[in-house]
Amino acid sequence: MRADKVEALASWLNDRLEDEVARACDDQSLLVDALLAPGGLNPAFIEAMEAAGPYGMGWPGPRVVTGPLRVIKSDIVGKDHVRAIVAGDDGRSFKAMAFRQGESELGQMLLHGGGGRKYWLAGRAKIDDWGSVAKAELHIDDAAFAD
Repeated sequence: MRADKVEALASWLNDRLEDEVARACDDQSLLVDALLAPGGLNPAFIEAMEAAGPYGMGWPGPRVVTGPLRVIKSDIVGKDHVRAIVAGDDGRSFKAMAFRQGESELGQMLLHGGGGRKYWLAGRAKIDDWGSVAKAELHIDDAAFAD
């Protein structure tokens, strides 16, 4: 392609693809209610969010994003659910669950650690009351590389 035609091609592509790109971006968006450091995902924060409810049909619970995180350990539990222990640079760790995601790209990323890369995780913060001490966990909706 001749150098003097590059700008014309770029303009033509922008005109032709503008609507499709906008729709694709809308399909990829994820509404988020709070951004937290990993240590901010704790039972006190989750209880405060739950007190703002009730949540249900037409009024979903808040979605939080936390990170950057690295996967410490992960495995399959139940039927195709991925459980991961993730840790942030602040030294805090918590359990994250990706339900019915064992075969998905998200599940595989969690299971194989993504080559040591760090992630931002988005999802619903929940209290894990299994055992004698309540802990925070994240039910994952999506993830993105932090780098």
